[in-house]
Amino acid sequence: MLSQKMRQTLNEQINREMYSAYLYLSMSAHAQDIGLPGFANWFMVQYKEETEHAMRIYNYIIEQGGKVELKAIDEPLSEFKDPMDMFKKTLKHEQFITKSINDLVDLAVKEKDHATQIFLQWFVTEQVEEEANDNDIIAKLELAGGKGNGLFMIDKELAQRTFTSELPAE
Repeated sequence: MLSQKMRQTLNEQINREMYSAYLYLSMSAHAQDIGLPGFANWFMVQYKEETEHAMRIYNYIIEQGGKVELKAIDEPLSEFKDPMDMFKKTLKHEQFITKSINDLVDLAVKEKDHATQIFLQWFVTEQVEEEANDNDIIAKLELAGGKGNGLFMIDKELAQRTFTSELPAE
């Protein structure tokens, strides 16, 4: 059973994950607008992943007998200078999410909530991957100079990303 504080904090994390999805949906739309369908695809996959992250927490709260309380989602950014700007903002946002997940783990440890500690380990690992992916794309954009043939090649690479649901089938 979740403490009131843990349930409240997990509900706040659902909101952060949904904001993340909304942000990446906005970035996908922007990439489409500027003619980068591969970048749009990458951000669309990211949108779907973030929605699943929110659903993992949603399902966990319910499985633990808690009440899910959804809050309003803030309006995301919608204008970006260029692909580098989008990925630097993505990395900064993922670092914020990493801190948020770490704070949740700290709370679970403090409350001796072993089930939630175990549940959150998936998110800890996922955040390492998220930040590494962002750093990798930023490095490629820096190498390519963010334009020309290099940008086209990165766009083609990002178009190959596919979404695979990690939620259990119902």
